[in-house]
Amino acid sequence: MTKKTTLQPLDGQRFGRPDTGWRLKIYTVIFEADTRAGRLFDLLLIGVILASVGVVVLDSMAEVHARYSAVFNVLEWVFTTVFTVEYIARLACVRRPMRYAKSGFGTIDLLALLPTYLAVLVPGLHALIDVRVLRLLRIFRILKLTAYVAEFRALGQALSASRRKILVFMSFVMVVVVVMGTLMYVVEGAANGYTSIPVGVYWAITTMTTVGFGDITPKTDLGRVIASLMMLLGWGTLAVPTGIVSAEFTLQRMPRVPTTRTCHECLSEGHAPGARFCSDCGAVLPRWQHEAAE
Repeated sequence: MTKKTTLQPLDGQRFGRPDTGWRLKIYTVIFEADTRAGRLFDLLLIGVILASVGVVVLDSMAEVHARYSAVFNVLEWVFTTVFTVEYIARLACVRRPMRYAKSGFGTIDLLALLPTYLAVLVPGLHALIDVRVLRLLRIFRILKLTAYVAEFRALGQALSASRRKILVFMSFVMVVVVVMGTLMYVVEGAANGYTSIPVGVYWAITTMTTVGFGDITPKTDLGRVIASLMMLLGWGTLAVPTGIVSAEFTLQRMPRVPTTRTCHECLSEGHAPGARFCSDCGAVLPRWQHEAAE
């Protein structure tokens, strides 16, 4: 019996895959990285994205900008033209262009284009061109790193599952820093830099997180005792959220009980013992033989 492989949905399917014609050809190149043309398009686009970000970084350096500003301006418009054509092509090849335009990556695409055009109309907005650095986020979509996406999804599920515990922990931390910050404001006073309770809270946060900028330090013996307690408390506190998320992450990654349950409709295998419906086609699964025996 051949096991059916479950593929991840393509990024563009939720925007509407065209049926035939030139739109389907463009869609295949842009949204489907499994084809040779799609892989070539992705690699070229990655190169353009990295080059455009490199220009932004170099242009932010005063010495380099003074010498190569004219070259950077030409390259800026070349990149903007390429990204504009690509953005229009994405809107043209999908059946629901507004859904793509309103999506997260569609918004990033638009933000990457607007600063250049707005800088022509309003010179003071030239600094907004740095927003184009957001296009680096698209590399994760283009590369289609399925393994990494799966890990990110598992980590997100672990964070979501432990959100209540983390919220309670953060509430405890806020109580501690407010109390300790107020206490340091009373003990040290404005003469030693603790001019208000918010300043004391700021000191408590930097001390508990073991950052210790050193811009505000206790001068009295009692203040140093309190600071020592905050340091020890922070050293132990930092491990709490890590342990909470790690426990949830480990729990979700525990191997499932292997089964040979097969869907009679699509012949996919490996369903969990408690599954009632096929994860591929949605058909009702036959009862597991252990359940039937009971």
